[in-house]
Amino acid sequence: MSVTATIYVEHELIALSPTLHSLPGVHIEVIDQGTTNPGETFFPFLVEYDDRAELEAALDGDRTVAAYELVDWTEGSGIYSIEHTPETKLVSSVVTSVNGYLAHTETRGTGWLVRLLLPDRSGLNTIWEYAAEEGIDLELIEVYGNHDAGGESSYGLTDQQKAALRVAFREGYFDEPRGASLEEIADEMDLSSTAISGRLRRGMRNLVAATIADELAVE
Repeated sequence: MSVTATIYVEHELIALSPTLHSLPGVHIEVIDQGTTNPGETFFPFLVEYDDRAELEAALDGDRTVAAYELVDWTEGSGIYSIEHTPETKLVSSVVTSVNGYLAHTETRGTGWLVRLLLPDRSGLNTIWEYAAEEGIDLELIEVYGNHDAGGESSYGLTDQQKAALRVAFREGYFDEPRGASLEEIADEMDLSSTAISGRLRRGMRNLVAATIADELAVE
């Protein structure tokens, strides 16, 4: 069963990371080429930033940029073709190795938010292992099977349950030992401990029901 996953990746040598750190207001998107050739290091990017000179100075000093060429510039944004240096860490290569596809890639803060289309869940495991080996920080935002009704990424979760689970996961509530208490998660979401406990409990139940309940039934 194919899956769609959204991940967030960050590393000091991931593509354009130095530029993202030096220009806090910049926003960059990868322009879809219809390919994720594992040998490809030259990509078109849409870059939104008010000061072109400042942007290109950042690109000149970016360790992940071997060369770049301006394709088009309009007020506040430009299209650049950028070739990466050999030391650049690219998620696209491992995605292609598992026959996956980068559906959308854009910057978020100092990292990249990436939506992936993968043939199965094992591909996601391969990407996770690659990130761990390369020292890339990878956060799984959401994942769902493409047989779900309407293609929605719900797994039966309400928006409130998804928000609670994401915060709890990010803050280490599910870690051992726990990185955050239930009260701390509740405070961050401006909810009572009772309310957040209920959302987490019901959310986890819905996840189990949507993913492994059939397996449990036959054991």
